Amino acid sequence: MIRIAVTSAQNPEKPTAMEPSGQQSLWTAIILAGQRPEVDAMAPHSNGGYKALIPIAGQTMLERVARALMASSDIGRIVIMGQSPATLKAGLHPDLVEKGNITFVESHDGIAASIHGIIGTERAPWPVLATTADNPLLTEEILDCFFQAHDGQDVAVGVVERQTMLAAYPDARRTWLKFRGGAYSGANLFALHNEAAKPAVDFWSMVEQDRKKGWKIFAHFGPWLLLRAITRTIGFRQAMAKAGRRMNLRAEPIVLPIAEAAIDVDKPSDLELVTGILSAREG
Repeated sequence: MIRIAVTSAQNPEKPTAMEPSGQQSLWTAIILAGQRPEVDAMAPHSNGGYKALIPIAGQTMLERVARALMASSDIGRIVIMGQSPATLKAGLHPDLVEKGNITFVESHDGIAASIHGIIGTERAPWPVLATTADNPLLTEEILDCFFQAHDGQDVAVGVVERQTMLAAYPDARRTWLKFRGGAYSGANLFALHNEAAKPAVDFWSMVEQDRKKGWKIFAHFGPWLLLRAITRTIGFRQAMAKAGRRMNLRAEPIVLPIAEAAIDVDKPSDLELVTGILSAREG
């Protein structure tokens, strides 16, 4: 069940957003559970055409993500977005809907456009954490690491460094963003802290189709940053900071020490890997 207690015992000095009462603001978690317009490699495995409802070891991917978010003391409410909210709601165990502070919102075309319409409103007040339903290895531990590292950035993106991944899963095939000092794979965790984050969401709506090609994204910030990214003469943190300044916001990556944070389900081999991990984890 989502906990309403507002504490930060593991990191008492961590800066936090504060409500007028002096309490820490809990995060709104948005689970992106819609279908992309392109052909999905996971369609044959989906339940009724919805990738989010693929069952793994007894629970759908959506349910696993929702339960992980409910277990976090940093999360105050959950919004599930998809083209068919009724289908998604029917795919969850009834106790999740009854006990959790969960609402369902119909999504529009494009992830960024859907998020932009509700962030900062009564349905999804700041601060906002966006994640995806194909992230079934998400755990309370991963969320704790992410929130403990967040220190007020307007936009923060969870990533895992390649050496962390290969040390745990040497055969794992991920998409890597390569920079000076390391290569990184996304963890599908995006912190949008306040109103200043909205330009980043607007920007993402323009480049969403290039999400797997980091160099195309950085090309929008001018030839100099693109050149440095391609030649790997700039670190990931520095590159994000420069891109953020172009949008008048503070943007940083949050490097997570847990390999599973960057394993989502985009293809059948991912589903096989995740099924094996969860089966071993849950006995």
